[in-house]
Amino acid sequence: MKSKLSDLRGYLMTGVSYMIPIIVIGGVLIALSIALSGVKAGTGANVTNPILVKMMNIGVKAFGLMVPVLAGYIAFGIADRPGLAPGLVGGALASEIGAGFLGGIVAGFVAGYTAKWIKSWKVPSQIRAIMPIFVIPLLSALVVGTVMYIVGAPISNLMKAMTAGLKGMGSANSVLLAVIMGSMIAFDMGGPINKVAFMFGSSMIAEGVATVMGPVAVAICIPPIAMGVATLLKPKKYTMEEKEAGKGALAMGLIGITEGAIPFAAADPVKVIPSLVAGSAVGSAIAAIGKVADHAPHGGPIVLPVVDNKLMFILAIVVGVAVSATLVNILKKDVVQKDKNEDNNIEELDIEF
Repeated sequence: MKSKLSDLRGYLMTGVSYMIPIIVIGGVLIALSIALSGVKAGTGANVTNPILVKMMNIGVKAFGLMVPVLAGYIAFGIADRPGLAPGLVGGALASEIGAGFLGGIVAGFVAGYTAKWIKSWKVPSQIRAIMPIFVIPLLSALVVGTVMYIVGAPISNLMKAMTAGLKGMGSANSVLLAVIMGSMIAFDMGGPINKVAFMFGSSMIAEGVATVMGPVAVAICIPPIAMGVATLLKPKKYTMEEKEAGKGALAMGLIGITEGAIPFAAADPVKVIPSLVAGSAVGSAIAAIGKVADHAPHGGPIVLPVVDNKLMFILAIVVGVAVSATLVNILKKDVVQKDKNEDNNIEELDIEF
């Protein structure tokens, strides 16, 4: 059982390691374009400079590859090269139906294990040559595509139900509403559940109720900042790749890009996601108690100029980050860092033999 869990984590880490550069490209370029342009009340990020628009577009396109790359390389880790193409297809479909990175993880495992199973088939020698480039990718893509389309409708219905539920709560339950929305923002970090809370907060601005977006703006930045802070506080609990991703996550959090925390959540969802949800829920509750209002459909410290009750906004972020970073570092164990000299010695031995 322990060996199987270790294998699953290894496959996840394969996907995450290839996904991290994509998130860094997308997150940093989007963050820079917004940071150099600023935000405006009622409109959010206001990128108009032609060069910055192109920079933002490059970042958006990179972000569009995030889920397909995650799914593709999870499948690659499981089934080797025949798993890559169906994994990419499954990840693209997960993005299309709004299933986010969690849907990408499902797509990667479905594609990978399907491809691995088809690889085990005993087939005539005449067909064996075309199995890796034709039969395995094609059949695997059909299977993962079918699974993604089956889960698409329930996800859509769930989103509609959650939106209706949030609207029904009204302003009387402002703290409870903030806790729920903060939790939703952190749960899938840019995925469908996150989007429901974000769109609801944004729609309330148009109706003149900016105090709903205030807690959302706090929750948006807590996951990436918390993970960046966590890697600085307890570096032994993170791989070299994760420590580098932590630096990028800090920058993304300051600009309100929740996706900066996704590499950590994808690599260790059981420990990371609950920690981030807890911190975001606490931060959002503090923002609601402090009647924080955000007049721009965006989040993070970058919206401070258009926020009411700025001190409470900052306090909510600081407390939320502290809660998440502390929890995740309590839950995570130290990782064994590879010694580069050890790798070099292994390579030399391989050459000699």
